[in-house]
Amino acid sequence: MHAACAEYYPEAALSEWVDGTLTDKWASVVENDFYVAIDEELVVGTGMLTVANGQIDAIFVRPSHMGLGIGRKMLQFLEALASVHGVTAMRLDATLNAAAFYRRCGWAGDSVSTYRSSRGLELACVPMTKHLTDGA
Repeated sequence: MHAACAEYYPEAALSEWVDGTLTDKWASVVENDFYVAIDEELVVGTGMLTVANGQIDAIFVRPSHMGLGIGRKMLQFLEALASVHGVTAMRLDATLNAAAFYRRCGWAGDSVSTYRSSRGLELACVPMTKHLTDGA
């Protein structure tokens, strides 16, 4: 997260997001809703889909693997998975550095808002939406 977001957020804010102890609740969410992209036994990308509300979260790509299409493939996978589950309207909160990427992938949203995590942390974001059709 630090590498891709450094131009958009203060270092202290980024450290708050990645530091700390994982809760049992978060571990359960990861177990049920989290997906990874692997290259030669190395996790190179992540993504999360909450089918109940069409929410996508936690799309990250290892800095050494950025620009290889991993984020796009993860997003396409999550959209297809949502479609299989009958989700037609999706949402996500893009980090400021990732909003343009999501727009290129057909997502809409321009206004800056504040994302509040379950741990009470806040980060500027761009709320975005996408309506799925057959074939995502």
